Amino acid sequence: MYKTDTICAIASAMTNAGIGIIRVSGSDAIEKVDRIYKGKHKLTEVESHTVQYGHIVYDDKVIDEVMVLVLKSPRTYTTEDTVEIDCHGGTLVMQEILKAVIAQGVRPAEPGEFTKRAFLNGRIDLSQAESVMDVISSNSNLALHNSINQLQGIFSDQIKDMRSKIIYEIAYIESALDDPEHIDITGYGEELLPKIQEIIDQISHLLATADNGSMLKEGIKTTIIGKPNAGKSSLLNLLARKDRAIVTDIAGTTRDTLEEQISLNGISLRIIDTAGIRHTEDVVEKIGVKKAYDTMENADLILYVVDASRPLDENDIAIMEKIKDLKVIVLLNKTDLDPVVDADEIHKYLSQDILPFSAKNGQGLDYLEKMITDMFFTGQIMDSNEVFLTNARHIAALSDANESLKHVVESISMDMPEDFLSIDLMDAYESLGIIIGESVEEDLVNEIFAKFCTGK
Repeated sequence: MYKTDTICAIASAMTNAGIGIIRVSGSDAIEKVDRIYKGKHKLTEVESHTVQYGHIVYDDKVIDEVMVLVLKSPRTYTTEDTVEIDCHGGTLVMQEILKAVIAQGVRPAEPGEFTKRAFLNGRIDLSQAESVMDVISSNSNLALHNSINQLQGIFSDQIKDMRSKIIYEIAYIESALDDPEHIDITGYGEELLPKIQEIIDQISHLLATADNGSMLKEGIKTTIIGKPNAGKSSLLNLLARKDRAIVTDIAGTTRDTLEEQISLNGISLRIIDTAGIRHTEDVVEKIGVKKAYDTMENADLILYVVDASRPLDENDIAIMEKIKDLKVIVLLNKTDLDPVVDADEIHKYLSQDILPFSAKNGQGLDYLEKMITDMFFTGQIMDSNEVFLTNARHIAALSDANESLKHVVESISMDMPEDFLSIDLMDAYESLGIIIGESVEEDLVNEIFAKFCTGK
């Protein structure tokens, strides 16, 4: 799995920018970059963690004026000698410098290989390595905060603590089985039970965060529904702060779903605008109405837009019947006009929150945004070290560990021999180890890092 040769890659975005970065890592990274660097001092002779000014010269031609960071092992991202060349951020100049580095016998890095080396060299564990990619791909402040928490090892520390408790009990059982004359385990099951239950509770708490974790990573799936011309598309445009959907006075303008990702008070929303729901004989409009109903079933949140300037009808009744048991905020829209529908009338059919609103002038928008954030996250994420599970691999491994520990509890209740307990404890120990990379297949490691961008 481990390769020790020197690798290189462009570590900044491949687009024209002010600064470009070429990263080189390996045992002879400094010596090989030194061959094409011309400055006041040779890179092989300077102190670690210093910045040198000079030029990159290849084939007797100056490629660019650069600043070079020299970072010596082990205090580097990969724990290997590392050089980062900061050049001008044009795509052509970055590629030319990369070619010059490769010409010195340096291999182009595979996707995620720098982080993979950090993992293999023991600087970070596998869950921290995965959180690096989550930091890069975060699309909201809360998702970023959660990823940083995991990168700093808050989640890993919990896993390691549980594993240390489990392995202690395994060692105690094995010692007692090997030396029954000196180690008495009479009544051991009663002593073990509360310890195992504590770990089960800890795992169950982590697993309970998975739904919020999914919303942090992917965004809250928010579906806008209502009758035609109720103001759904205007609401989407208002939330997105741009004209994303076509808005007209003609009922049925929106025939298909329209999705937009937005950031709201530090969280991400995947907002889906749907076709107006009404009874219709139009074949195309029928398809749009069906898709609107299908979208509702998979939504984390429904924004039901009611045109308060028009009386409720059978279409409204049908919609409310469908959503009465779902997570819904009702928006009494068009309050800038003379209303003929009020909250009391809606409450005859629905018990959810109702908000007077005007998509035309933005009345109620601030309160709507606060309602959404309070409804899902109650403001606690940014103020705590709570970790929310966002990784399907972690969720699966924790679930497996939980099941193994429940088997331990069952065996204790059935007064099974201690070697049965040891088997299930070891299964739980290994399942938790999969999360941090202590017991993991090479193919899985390669698959994980293949998802990274090149240069990270």
